[in-house]
Amino acid sequence: MSSLSNSLQLKHGLALWCPHSSSLTRSHPSSSIRFRSFHRNFVVASSSFSNDNREFVIVGGGNAAGYAARTFVEHGMADGRLCIVSKEAYAPYERPALTKGYLFPLDKKPARLPGFHTCVGSGGERQTPEWYKEKGIEMIYEDPVTSIDTEKQILTTKSSKLLKFGSLIIATGCTASRFPGEIGGNLPGVHYIRDVADADSLISSLEKAKKVVIVGGGYIGMEVAAAAVGWKLDTTIIFPENQLLQRLFTPSLAQRYEELYKESGVKFLKGVSIKNLEAGSDGRVAAVKLGDGSTLEADTIIIGIGAKPAVSPFEVVGLNNTVGGIQVDGLFRTSIPGIFAVGDVVAFPLKMYDRVARVEHVDHARRSAQHCVKALLSAQTHTYDYLPYFYSRVFEYEGSPRKVWWQFFGDNVGETVEIGNFDPKIATFWIDSGKLKGVLLESGSAEEFKLLPELARSQPSVDKAMLQKASSVEEALEIAKASLLIEQKV
Repeated sequence: MSSLSNSLQLKHGLALWCPHSSSLTRSHPSSSIRFRSFHRNFVVASSSFSNDNREFVIVGGGNAAGYAARTFVEHGMADGRLCIVSKEAYAPYERPALTKGYLFPLDKKPARLPGFHTCVGSGGERQTPEWYKEKGIEMIYEDPVTSIDTEKQILTTKSSKLLKFGSLIIATGCTASRFPGEIGGNLPGVHYIRDVADADSLISSLEKAKKVVIVGGGYIGMEVAAAAVGWKLDTTIIFPENQLLQRLFTPSLAQRYEELYKESGVKFLKGVSIKNLEAGSDGRVAAVKLGDGSTLEADTIIIGIGAKPAVSPFEVVGLNNTVGGIQVDGLFRTSIPGIFAVGDVVAFPLKMYDRVARVEHVDHARRSAQHCVKALLSAQTHTYDYLPYFYSRVFEYEGSPRKVWWQFFGDNVGETVEIGNFDPKIATFWIDSGKLKGVLLESGSAEEFKLLPELARSQPSVDKAMLQKASSVEEALEIAKASLLIEQKV
């Protein structure tokens, strides 16, 4: 279980993911990255795509691909010029729904396609398969790219299709970290969630399940456990750390959420290791065998232990061996002219904190895709300046006694101040050298949530003692807001 522990821990910068967190430090300044200027011959394709030439190709079918497509359309550069190649059977969709609304009990109005195609997650138009046809965008489904010839600018797909490109955007995202097959990671009844097919398979199991075990105490674990509560199933979460979401939550904040889950019947096994998953007489998973030799019955197991950047077959464009993923600059250019990469798969300069990072989050997928396409198609030269943002929404199905919705902006470094009694609000402020670096708010109002990114980006000086004396979340936010206004006047 050491690999599980490594995949779930991070020193700082919360979701700036890397395979081995101990190697992630602040000593990777973005200025050290070198990229060649972009000079490339474009291939002009007809609107009918009568040959194998494509002016622009996006590889990947997730959030980043959908938002990149919209940006091409907005610039009038999609019709007859853009091709999207995806391993999935569906047009790009808002992937976070898969562990939230998609898993609602069948009688609680679960989310289903086409309801959450991009770009509805940000209030944009729903881009159904018909939308792509109307915009003249070629869609190649269920045919992943298997190789690339960077000199000839040619992609080869699983079906042996050859695609010649002028400019390429790699938006392949991540793949779920899996348990090895030797310890039962591929048994029927063991689930991983990255796409619609995965979620459909899990729902099929939940319909028959009695005892559910979730491995991992991060986002996936918390969101799937909340869904299982809605299905009224015996649910246990297992993880090697001593608390939920250790990358972000303080111990006291984690305890609040754990108590909420326990009130809903969820059980916790913390600080434990797993030896293997055991099969029953029918070949399906039947139990989890723990490191101490004890077993826990389970007919459905969900593994949520993180993800790995889906870099294959694009390793040749240059990888970052520290945080993982494809290395890009502030305009999402790789080391090879004409080839770009966006979203979860990239290691990019996190400008405001002067370090290289890889962020697995839908907000970054959307923004990086849009920034990349604008830089590719226009004279935009300003570098990407991302503010880390994370959120979760659970227990939102009909009949739930308590809905949970928190947002975090910034960097979780320094000392913390926690205000509120979690009924329903609570706020945590991260203060480093007198500066407000990050803030998390549970159950805030629209106005309060809107304040958070302003605080995190401005990093105002705050009076920690005054903040600690705040009698409510509202008063604490007013103190932080006053500090922000003082900074803006200086």
